[in-house]
Amino acid sequence: MKELILKYGCNPNQKPAKIYMESGNELPIKVLCGNPGYINLLDALNGWQLVSELKRVSNLPAATSFKHVSPAGAAIGLELDNVLKKIYWVDDLTLSPLANAYARARGADRMSSFGDFIALSDICDKETALLIKREVSDGVIAPGFSDEAFEILKKKKNGKYNIIQIDENYIPDSIEKKQVFGITFEQMHNNLNINDSLLENIVTNNKDLPENKKLDLLISLIILKYTQSNSVCYVKDGQAIGIGAGQQSRIHCTRLAGNKADNWFLRQAKYVLNLPFKDDIKRADRDNAIDIYIGDNSADELLADGIWENLFVKKPGEFTKDAKKEWLKNLKGVCLGSDAFFPFSDNIERAKKSGVEYIAQPGGSLRDDIVIDCCNKYDITMVFTGIRLFHH
Repeated sequence: MKELILKYGCNPNQKPAKIYMESGNELPIKVLCGNPGYINLLDALNGWQLVSELKRVSNLPAATSFKHVSPAGAAIGLELDNVLKKIYWVDDLTLSPLANAYARARGADRMSSFGDFIALSDICDKETALLIKREVSDGVIAPGFSDEAFEILKKKKNGKYNIIQIDENYIPDSIEKKQVFGITFEQMHNNLNINDSLLENIVTNNKDLPENKKLDLLISLIILKYTQSNSVCYVKDGQAIGIGAGQQSRIHCTRLAGNKADNWFLRQAKYVLNLPFKDDIKRADRDNAIDIYIGDNSADELLADGIWENLFVKKPGEFTKDAKKEWLKNLKGVCLGSDAFFPFSDNIERAKKSGVEYIAQPGGSLRDDIVIDCCNKYDITMVFTGIRLFHH
């Protein structure tokens, strides 16, 4: 297939639309089921690049959950503990390493992942397909699908679920182009190899950087490479727990991602784990209720008389502001990556509140010394990579 005709572009009024290879070569993808749209394919191709790089640095299967050309979550296939299985709603499933990766990617920010496009680094197996089957999703891209997985997925959305196979050996041209307002932009494809060499310049007093934290920092940098800038990413134990994308101010990225990391950890508190949901409440509705419950207005919105009865078999206990603050003190060992330098130390102050102890950023600000001093105040290990990772 040398070109693929699309229903429309970003919006229904943007017709005609298609994808094709300027070289005239065959496309490196095959649509096995469905009719993917313009944004679906942007998510799919960015997501595929991301998971390919995650697998390269970790030697483990990887998955990402993409929405509107930025990842909502991404992870490698480390086994889930019982708490994570419960908050990701997968404690009733048998999970392969690849399914673990997608459960982590989807679970990091379940609200943002609703209606996602999935990218998998490995051939989709039955266990991963069963997990995808029950989530609200637009499609999946992978280097292949087992017969069982394909049979499961092709029935999703009444046979309209987008299933895309990509040639895992495909290498793009070194020069890439796009048009804006009829003007062609051309640049070198960002083929930067993210590896341990980027983590050698530790600029803080604390030089401690364990191997597992190096991996988490590399994961954060790879995620940032395919996230709309400005962007900041918090990572813990092989998965993103908070991504702040597309903000004009660095501190807003750090706050947004930090708030998501906090929510991820608050979901693990006993107050949330013990919420007495009725059996017939759907996962998406549970996620929405939990988001309100752990938010600032939980007592007013969710526990008000006449509302909680629709969700719970009995009225849940209130998760007070003080209880949340106390629980968040247990969030530690978090790694943070930034796609460009921190211009002010307020980013460090906010990151510390979400358990950040390791940071990777390019450096190069006029206020680098102030940022370093702030890290030293909290005994944070920070590396300067010397590499900016803007993506647009």
